[in-house]
Amino acid sequence: MKIARVLMVAPVRDIDTAVTWYERLLGRAPDTRPMPSLADWHLTSDGWLQVFVDPERAGSTLLNLEVPDLDEALARLAERGLTAGPVQTGGVRSRFAAVTDPDGNRVTLLENPVT
Repeated sequence: MKIARVLMVAPVRDIDTAVTWYERLLGRAPDTRPMPSLADWHLTSDGWLQVFVDPERAGSTLLNLEVPDLDEALARLAERGLTAGPVQTGGVRSRFAAVTDPDGNRVTLLENPVT
């Protein structure tokens, strides 16, 4: 099976509240709003984040975003008024910290240096 693109979907109760929060998280507006209940951020050429109204599933998602520098990412979040949980370590060199959107979806920022 050939995969063309990976889509992460965060189900939310209120699209306007969610879009405002994810704009703060990502530091920019969505790339597209193809319908009133959906917002898309094109994070990489092959990886998108979609925020979609689905009240029954809101708060049930775990999203992982790898960042090159966790400390820098956390500092930028703090400038935008978002506070992540404590930095934790995993494995030998991985570090991560999580934030939670207004519906309870957890977004984990992780740093996994290769060198």
